[in-house]
Amino acid sequence: MKILVTGGAGYIGSVVVEELIKSNHSVTVFDNLEKGHLESVSERAEFVEGDLRKGGELLIETLRRNEIEAVIHLAAYSLVGESGENPAKYYQNNVVAGLNLLDAMREAEVKKLVFSSTAAVYGEPEKQPITESDRVSPTNPYGETKLAFESALRWYETAYGLRYASLRYFNAAGASANCGELHEPETHLIPLVLQAALGKIPHVSVFGEDYKTRDGTCVRDYIHVIDLARAHILALDILDERSAIYNLGCGGAGYTVREVIETAENVTGLKIPTKIGERRAGDPAVLIASSDKIKSELGWQPEFQDLRLIIESAWKWTKKYTTKAKIQTK
Repeated sequence: MKILVTGGAGYIGSVVVEELIKSNHSVTVFDNLEKGHLESVSERAEFVEGDLRKGGELLIETLRRNEIEAVIHLAAYSLVGESGENPAKYYQNNVVAGLNLLDAMREAEVKKLVFSSTAAVYGEPEKQPITESDRVSPTNPYGETKLAFESALRWYETAYGLRYASLRYFNAAGASANCGELHEPETHLIPLVLQAALGKIPHVSVFGEDYKTRDGTCVRDYIHVIDLARAHILALDILDERSAIYNLGCGGAGYTVREVIETAENVTGLKIPTKIGERRAGDPAVLIASSDKIKSELGWQPEFQDLRLIIESAWKWTKKYTTKAKIQTK
């Protein structure tokens, strides 16, 4: 299949592109390189530098010229705190730019889309693990903008025949052999833990240690980025028949912040300094998404579910990237 991947130069997008190519799909990446990195894009994919916020001719021309059959949409801002400080930025990029994509798809007669959504659409969950039928009630602009785009997809299906699969998940983690997390600023726990192990930051902040969890720290869901990428590809298969919404998670009881740190110490063989801080406002004690639906309907089976495997892959990539960066700066 001929696939356009928006945000395909980013962390998740670059791994999605790798997995698509392994599955013999033809891939075009559309990315403005604001957050992505050109060196992360597979040489076997065509790259088009473009900004969805501008919409217009470049996007439509790319869809038509490459005879695109489906789009995987990953281009978005995703920092919860920043979204609260600057909601206009998030509505422009996550909603307005998304609508530009949908209208370009209409113009080019592309009627299949896999959307990288978020489990943040559920807000403060009423139960754990979260299922697709649970109430959606975002508590921040980031989750609200993702839900707004999901709502647009529903109406575009009704009016224009667009088929979509929306994938809701919390924390992508780990790395492939070639692609890992490279954010500026970095806010995700696992790369921060590994940066602390390497002495690049003085410590890892632990926000609260008095939650009603097995060790007092928050429990979170982590999913290996390769497993996540493969779920996006599986979701393409249903779009000839119907639209769907799926959660993606690690399953089981999730992992506490302390468990992540301790596992990273075991993997790296290094002591990781921590600093205990106050709870962050709005941080639930536990956030875990159920993946039962996508497993039963699409046969998705994560291969790297164990936390140690996730951290090992991230550590291997981090050391490789750090060595490469040192050589380039000499």
